[in-house]
Amino acid sequence: MASDGARKQFWKRSNTKVPGSIQHVYGAQHPPFDPLLHGTLLKATPKVPTTPVKARRTSTFQEFESNTSDAWDASEDDDELLAMAAESLNTEVVMETANRVLRNHSQRQERRRPPEPPAVPSGDLRLVKSVSESHTSCPAESASDTAPLQRSQSLPHSVTVALGGTSDPSTLSSSALSEREASRLDKFKQLLAGPNTDLEELRKLSWSGIPKSVRPITWKLLSGYLPANVERRPATLQRKQKEYFAFIEHYYDSRHDDAHQDTYRQIHIDIPRMSPEALILQPKVTEIFERILFIWAIRHPASGYVQGINDLVTPFFVVFMCEHIEEEDVDAADVSRVPTDVLRNVEADTYWCMSRLLDGIQDNYTFAQPGIQMKVKMLEELVSRIDEQVHRHLEQHEVRYLQFAFRWMNNLLMREVPLHCTIRLWDTYQDVNVRTFPI
Repeated sequence: MASDGARKQFWKRSNTKVPGSIQHVYGAQHPPFDPLLHGTLLKATPKVPTTPVKARRTSTFQEFESNTSDAWDASEDDDELLAMAAESLNTEVVMETANRVLRNHSQRQERRRPPEPPAVPSGDLRLVKSVSESHTSCPAESASDTAPLQRSQSLPHSVTVALGGTSDPSTLSSSALSEREASRLDKFKQLLAGPNTDLEELRKLSWSGIPKSVRPITWKLLSGYLPANVERRPATLQRKQKEYFAFIEHYYDSRHDDAHQDTYRQIHIDIPRMSPEALILQPKVTEIFERILFIWAIRHPASGYVQGINDLVTPFFVVFMCEHIEEEDVDAADVSRVPTDVLRNVEADTYWCMSRLLDGIQDNYTFAQPGIQMKVKMLEELVSRIDEQVHRHLEQHEVRYLQFAFRWMNNLLMREVPLHCTIRLWDTYQDVNVRTFPI
């Protein structure tokens, strides 16, 4: 175990210069250059303070870490205590106690369960009394049950409607949900069927989520990849797909050249770390991602490839594959069964849509990543206004927002939430307003 002196030095800021060049490759685990943290990079000789430095507060994480560093140290005494506890533990007593707790809980739940409403004959469309109304006429069984009953009476309850003899609430809710989804899908289809799609109306409709069947075409329209005019779309798709594969023929063979081998090597290392692994680790998918990321890096020398950009390919690829795969869960689908020409079209569409997305946030990945630093500062100001207590707590313990929010901005929350949640989130910013993401 490290000494106390070394442990205290761990949290101190280093004053040594950091070697590097103007072509830094930052990633989710390496925050960008921060003038506040790396002041020595800007000035050759630090200024000598003319006023005495205030004593550091004692309620900092450094002191907490120093005082509790040995809390998890294992010792022989701890092993003896654990052994004694294991010997004195009676399995029969534990099981009997657990079963008694479960029985008591079940009995209390049975006593608190409200009486079922009367059944409605088939075809009768009369409204059934809500559970709260039926409670008012039922006396309490005991004094201990009075409070829960009174509380349940004060809560609002939905009115159940019997349709066609069906009185199952779960059936009614799923039926109503299906009707809402069908109605929403009809609105999208009507909007997309016109000769010129109203993109502003499509953007408003997409804010509450896009149905899966129309999400690919909607994303392509909102990202600016496809034109609003229906007649121009086939020609645009063919031209852009042909242009992308011309890039591959021209640039991809240079991936092993001295000028580009570091970029390709970093891409090759980062792709297996992505998720979902069942999809990404398929050889065809890996090759597609390598081509997309390498071509984008070559054509955008201002930023080049930066760790985190690789995660932005996945949502587009998964959404566009949904058009050609029957499985509900695309994450684990076998891409090898998809025809080659279909995969080529999906690859080209993914490249262009990802490029349109990155065009609005490219300053997130240029030197020192000013776009991310600006967004983190916006997040800090937002939290200070909305939840001042949390903001003061972070300041008190010297926790900088850049330490935990950098990856949120760098990966657009791809590593913070499940993929299906990310896709739903991306429904709301598939347009030029993505520059403000995610604040």
